[in-house]
Amino acid sequence: MDILTNVIGYLATAVGISIMLPQIVKSWKSGKTGDLSWGMAFLYFANCCLWLIYGLLIASLPMIMANGAGVAISLVQLFLKKKFG
Repeated sequence: MDILTNVIGYLATAVGISIMLPQIVKSWKSGKTGDLSWGMAFLYFANCCLWLIYGLLIASLPMIMANGAGVAISLVQLFLKKKFG
């Protein structure tokens, strides 16, 4: 059961990391971020921060990895929104 739980956790990590990547690629290539709201970008950032803290508190490596990457990705998106917005 532990192996299945870890596999699901790492799959969730891969999906969680990739959620905002298409938006970042689109923003980077087009130089436009008008279709991304500030509210959504900040909520995604806050969500990742809170889940990262929770993952650290319970020492869950998949959760720490996913949300650490999510925080980094959301910071890139916020930077692009500020730069191109």
